[in-house]
Amino acid sequence: MGLIEIIVLSILQGLTEFLPISSSAHLILPSQILGWDDQGLAFDVAVHAGSLFAVVLYFRQEVGRMAVSWFASLFGKHDSESKLAWLIILGTIPAGLAGFIFKDFIEGNLRTATVIAVTTILFGLLLWWADKNGKQTKGEYQVSIKEVLVIGFAQMLALIPGTSRSGITITAGLMMGLTAKAAARFSFLLSIPLIFAAGGYQTIKLSQQVMPVDWTAIGLGTVLSFISAYACIHYFLILVEKVGMLPFVIYRLLLGGILIAFFI
Repeated sequence: MGLIEIIVLSILQGLTEFLPISSSAHLILPSQILGWDDQGLAFDVAVHAGSLFAVVLYFRQEVGRMAVSWFASLFGKHDSESKLAWLIILGTIPAGLAGFIFKDFIEGNLRTATVIAVTTILFGLLLWWADKNGKQTKGEYQVSIKEVLVIGFAQMLALIPGTSRSGITITAGLMMGLTAKAAARFSFLLSIPLIFAAGGYQTIKLSQQVMPVDWTAIGLGTVLSFISAYACIHYFLILVEKVGMLPFVIYRLLLGGILIAFFI
């Protein structure tokens, strides 16, 4: 990978991991449009690690409180923090199982520009509908087990390139009555165990491969994805509270239209 590729892909990963516009779409498309080589498993692990560090650091107070309360709940001491921690674990299970079962099929059959174009538009319209019609009255601490399961099963759809993990979970959260900011916050917290699990799985696969590692690309990719992801989380939460999801819906529709025109 050249320096430009490393910089572009790292920043793209950091920005799009948490914006409702699909990180997988933005990482797949440069290779198809610009003829770049696949970034490889090691680099993929590095940029996802950067995103994981960013979301954990940004929500360090919430994560710390939930971790302490979750551990206390194992001994019968329950509060709102432990409840939220258990709900995040519950909401992660459907996508984790689906990823383990269907990952190879999806990578072999659905990582195409056509699929990305269709899902970008389709789930963009669904996000717009949810943003417009959701009650938006509840915070993340008020979600029920049923509502978390709905969000968790919706997260399974993010395995399809172009869907956007944050996009589909925010959409489901809005449908369940969460405010835009609460839906985004819950989506970000929900990403932590999933990114950790996916990164761990990829790390195991990487350890089984005998190949040289470009440590410059790994280090730079991790740092740049961390910086861009941290900034993205901060400003996204400010933006959605003021203007909602419409700018991201418009972006998705434009991107999907451009892809259709370019490839078809």
